[in-house]
Amino acid sequence: MRTIWDIIKAPVITEKALIAKEATRDGRQLLTFRVDRRATKLEIKEAVERIFNVKVDRVRTVNYQGKVVRRYRTEGRRPAWKKAYVTLKAGEKPIEYGEEI
Repeated sequence: MRTIWDIIKAPVITEKALIAKEATRDGRQLLTFRVDRRATKLEIKEAVERIFNVKVDRVRTVNYQGKVVRRYRTEGRRPAWKKAYVTLKAGEKPIEYGEEI
C-alpha cells in the first residue's frame, strides 16, 4: 500500500519550473513534482490536495526514459522517472517552495 508521501517524491526545482510556478494563468498556479512512476493522475491529485490543503484543477504527466551515461569504459543508465504538472483551481492559496534559490 502506497501512502501520499510515496506518490509525491519531490518538487522539481528548475528555472523553467519556477518561472511556470510564478506566472499564474487566470489566477491558477502551476506546480511541478517528481512522482512515482506507477502513480495515476487521480492518485497524484488526491496526494497534492491532502498534503497542501488546496483544490487541484487538473494534472498532466510526462514519462522520462533514463539516459545512457558513460563513466570511463563502463556504460550504465539513469533511472526512468515521471513528472507531474499540477494546476491549482483559481483563488487557491499559492504554495511556496524553492524561494531560497
